[in-house]
Amino acid sequence: MKKIAIFFTIIIIIVVSIAILVINYQNKQQKIKQENEYFENYLNKEIYGTELATLINKTIDINTKNGIQQDNNKRFISNDDNSINIDIKMIDRNKTYPMEVFYNSQIQNFVSHYNIITFKCTKIDYHNTGRVKYLLFEQVTK
Repeated sequence: MKKIAIFFTIIIIIVVSIAILVINYQNKQQKIKQENEYFENYLNKEIYGTELATLINKTIDINTKNGIQQDNNKRFISNDDNSINIDIKMIDRNKTYPMEVFYNSQIQNFVSHYNIITFKCTKIDYHNTGRVKYLLFEQVTK
């Protein structure tokens, strides 16, 4: 009788453990989906420089919370899991800049110069985990 009780206890522990793993996986996938939807809403959409500055701030905040390492230039190092990088292609200078250039040189300067300039997200890349990895915004107006 004791062997049967031990057997059923082990089975229950295994089933509960699997259920917890499945629930954690589903919660993680839901969080990734919500975060991706936020960024995917920008694809092929024109936004003003003020909104792009807000997006840069949010991305910097996400990378900081996720513990993403920075290089010597204070640029976030892309990893295989949860980093997010944004590049901004400026047509008036014909050059592409990482988001950190504007963030580190005071985002207020970016807003004051580009607040009514429009930008369009033309590219989104994803990590193997399904998370958004990279966004490219191109300047539309001068």
